[in-house]
Parts: sequence; C-alpha cells; structure tokens
Amino acid sequence: MGPRWPPPCSTSRGGRSTPSSSVANDGVVGVRDSKNPNAILEFAPTEWAAFTGGVRDGEFDL
Repeated sequence: MGPRWPPPCSTSRGGRSTPSSSVANDGVVGVRDSKNPNAILEFAPTEWAAFTGGVRDGEFDL
C-alpha cells in the first residue's frame, strides 16, 4: 500500500497551490503540490528530520 495523502484543503487559497506530505511504511516522506499531485518529492527520514529541525530552529528566512 502506498502513502496516504490527506484530502485537499477545503479552504480556498485564492487558486494557490497547497503542499501536502505523507510518510510511507519505510519512513520515506513524500511531498507534493495540490496542483500537480503526480510530481512527488521524496526525502529520507534523516533528510526530513534535518529540514523540519531547520524550520523549527528558524534557519530559513521566510
């Protein structure tokens, strides 16, 4: 069985894309865009942990 993706967001985002993520049984994290759900980026668990840790620690200038 593949990853389970959350349903599309019911809140209108003014036509903008909405990213979603899903974790597969092997721990690989997939990230996709609601406007192009067939284009999935995959990250190893260690890569995802580094990314989310950087977000949490404010390493990105958003």
